[in-house]
Amino acid sequence: MKRIFLFLLTNLAVMVILSLAWFVISKVFGLGVTMDKNGINYGSTLVLAAVFGFGGSLISLMMSKWMAKRSVGAQVIEQPSNEAERWLLQTVERQAKMAGIGMPEVAIYDSPEINAFATGASRNNALVAVSTGLLANMSRDEAEAVLGHEIGHVANGDMITLTLVQGVVNTFVIFFARIVGYFVDRVLLKNQGDGPGIGFYVATLVSEMVFGILASMIVMWFSRQREFRADEAGAKFSSRAKMIAALERLKLNYETPAQLPAQMTAFGISGHQSKFGQLFMSHPPLDDRIAALRYGANASVGGRTSTVQ
Repeated sequence: MKRIFLFLLTNLAVMVILSLAWFVISKVFGLGVTMDKNGINYGSTLVLAAVFGFGGSLISLMMSKWMAKRSVGAQVIEQPSNEAERWLLQTVERQAKMAGIGMPEVAIYDSPEINAFATGASRNNALVAVSTGLLANMSRDEAEAVLGHEIGHVANGDMITLTLVQGVVNTFVIFFARIVGYFVDRVLLKNQGDGPGIGFYVATLVSEMVFGILASMIVMWFSRQREFRADEAGAKFSSRAKMIAALERLKLNYETPAQLPAQMTAFGISGHQSKFGQLFMSHPPLDDRIAALRYGANASVGGRTSTVQ
């Protein structure tokens, strides 16, 4: 969850900044104006929406490692200070070689939850971070499988692909929000000025938020599909039995909703999700993931979600 949440949060912040920049540039310098008294220029609007949409997701990707370290207080292991850190570095190094990628930075962050995530701008410029809770509550075999899962995300280029998906989504959110803004400004509010009125900006902002929420369902669906591939990678880089054991450990840890850390509860990692709520889940139910490893990718049963990223 952390990997996706941090990326989406950064993307949202960047999109707001870029939208304000677009407003200033069009108002002060007269550049990027896509609407005047003659109507809206759909071609220019789409081009600028793509520039800002992909720009936002690309900047988010470039900032992902820095944002992750700052957000969770992850400490990169430069020189291992104990046996656990040495094992962690050696395991990630071995799995990275198996995956054919560069050695990621390896970090530990202080948190009681059993969790780990991977992020980074490319396959050879990544970060793998694990919580102190994971190191304390998982066996070495289970932790090895979790690390393999994270290396799988890096090797599969999941952050890069997510960036492209988010860029497309951003583009259409920006484009259609401005179409709605134009309709409200010119048709409903009857603005006949040379440029957009206040109604355009208010309607565009509201539409971006609404469309952004709806579009996040697409991003979450994509994220859920990638988790199955990362689980397969975890099984490959450790073993299928170890990966299943790691997922079962997660299921046992979060079996009782009261055991959930408050920050994870806020993200909806409860076992009692409504059908609508499941559309916004970044991970498939744990039972589905375990069944996929045991019986094949088409196996599907209801279950609980995980926190391995």
